[in-house]
Amino acid sequence: MTAAAMRTARAGASPATSCRLTCAVRPRSPRCCRFLYLRGLSTGDFRPALNALLGEDASGLSPTNIARLTAGSWEKEYAEFRRRDLTGREYVYVWVDGVHFNIRLEDDPLCTPVMSGARPNGEKELLAVEDGYRESAESCKAVLRELKRRGMVAPVLAVGDGALGFWAAVREVWPETRQQSCWCHKLVTVLDKLPRRLQPRARRALHEMMYAENRADCESARTRFETEYQAKYPKAVESLTAHWERLVSFFDFPAEHWKHLRTTNVIESPFATVRLRERTTSGAGSPHQRLADGLQAAGDGPAALAPARWPSPLAAGPRRREVR
Repeated sequence: MTAAAMRTARAGASPATSCRLTCAVRPRSPRCCRFLYLRGLSTGDFRPALNALLGEDASGLSPTNIARLTAGSWEKEYAEFRRRDLTGREYVYVWVDGVHFNIRLEDDPLCTPVMSGARPNGEKELLAVEDGYRESAESCKAVLRELKRRGMVAPVLAVGDGALGFWAAVREVWPETRQQSCWCHKLVTVLDKLPRRLQPRARRALHEMMYAENRADCESARTRFETEYQAKYPKAVESLTAHWERLVSFFDFPAEHWKHLRTTNVIESPFATVRLRERTTSGAGSPHQRLADGLQAAGDGPAALAPARWPSPLAAGPRRREVR
């Protein structure tokens, strides 16, 4: 095997300078700007940072241009996102959670209802990022009704935290949808009712239920937890057993899906980058700008949950059918 010779020196050039290589591959400017902005880089620091990454071509990216990009282009994308047609798009699972932001000039913290859905093949899509100040039943009903008006059909399973407003909205707007509570939120609630010295042991017991091989093992672990803590800490046991059926619904679905259905981390993870931006700006900005930032942050998340190992979910209860 032979390789063609490469000319590494120009006429009159020294050997020390003749081997310099110049990289012609540069990151795309809009994508790079979005990445840096969402991760907390101040608009005044963009020019020196992008000059180092992109060279002199980035000299025109002033703080004003960065603000125009985020305030104009992103908010336009957000407005189009809220109007998109969902007719004919089937979603098997949906995750719902309220993401809280602190806006400097607002009296109440912004609570953004966020919904993400999974298609039958495992592809994940952001469905709703709405303005709000509390996780009330009325605000959740408004989100679900708007999605229904745009053509979305009820999913097989909805995953959410312990906010009672959302479950009341699901029962009214999507009565055929099954419900699954977030185990991470439940663990925090239960451990908060136990002394600090007992929390490590109780956490291991709760994880035994959460990661049980089947529902029977989960019920056995729950019985042991009740036996150990009922006498001295009845509030912790009461917190665990409240809405128990909603906590173990995921066992009725394929085991490959359990790790996705136990928690609402599908929503929490992408929006962590928006909180980085919030800390950098000390809460400056408007609620609408935070919503547009949230849409951009969610767009950087994974496009699929587990497409390589994603069997068709089997819906239990009144909608017991295979989702195709």
